[in-house]
Amino acid sequence: MGARCASTLVDRIRAAGVPPESAVAAAFEGGAHRGRSDTIARPMTKVNSLAVLGAGTMGSGIALVAAQSGIRAVQIDPARAQLERARGYHAKTMARAVEKGKCSAADAEQTLARITYKDAVADASGCDWAVEAVIENGDIKKQLLKELQGVLPAHAVMASNTSSISITDMATAVGADAHRVIGMHFFNPVPLMKLVEVINGLATSAETTERTMELAKVMGKTPVAANDRAGFVSNRVLMPLINEAFYAWMEGVAKPADIDEIMKLGCNFPMGPLRLADFIGLDVCHDIMMVLHRELGDPKFFPCPLLRQLVRSGRLGDKSGRGVFDYPKG
Repeated sequence: MGARCASTLVDRIRAAGVPPESAVAAAFEGGAHRGRSDTIARPMTKVNSLAVLGAGTMGSGIALVAAQSGIRAVQIDPARAQLERARGYHAKTMARAVEKGKCSAADAEQTLARITYKDAVADASGCDWAVEAVIENGDIKKQLLKELQGVLPAHAVMASNTSSISITDMATAVGADAHRVIGMHFFNPVPLMKLVEVINGLATSAETTERTMELAKVMGKTPVAANDRAGFVSNRVLMPLINEAFYAWMEGVAKPADIDEIMKLGCNFPMGPLRLADFIGLDVCHDIMMVLHRELGDPKFFPCPLLRQLVRSGRLGDKSGRGVFDYPKG
């Protein structure tokens, strides 16, 4: 990408390992952020257009919800095949909504017409908002923010859908524009899940926060604020639970299906922790735990050896057809 496609997300993802994200300390006192850029006064700007970088499960869901809310969505991914999968997902989801009587055929058509499919960061030019929803790799996300900084108008917010990486650290990539960077953590499946975790970095301005909360509401979501610590709230609590379920399996405490059944019936979970891990993606769970382990330094966050073994063997869950459980195609 860069000028347009000089360097693509795919190139960077292929080239990237899992380098440690640099830890930038964020100081909070009673919820107030030291050094926040609250002095920047701009009128609140309505979001008419939103660019989503990454057309995977999360990115395609965010784009669809934006379009359903009346916002023009630009779905960006350098991989044309991924864009076509997103297009198919959008069409299938809206067709199902019409069949179930949740919207009219005309409404579905208008929603789909609001989504355009592009392959370069430059195609975000002119958008009021951008959300990156790519692989959980801090270096890649920082590079994307730098590229967005060069094409977005001055009023546009640069949001990250990261589920664990420091917003403060990512914001260092854009220097004086760090006040425009915020975490906007959606949950899968995006069209159904109401929560958006809103994460302020050390430099995030009060206006950016207010606009983010308002946009989430416009998109039919419930925004809840959390401070910028590794994993925020959701994954800091959830990932150790999932990790312990893998240990229970590895140590022969119970079979995977029985572990899940006990947690569903005993804790009223809608889905057992091992099934949830497959749904999230075992590789994603592994990567989030590694971020937690590096940033918080607590051995309890290090991924269970059995989880690491499954990831290395390519058993990633739903997306690969096999993880903890098998998912036959057809």
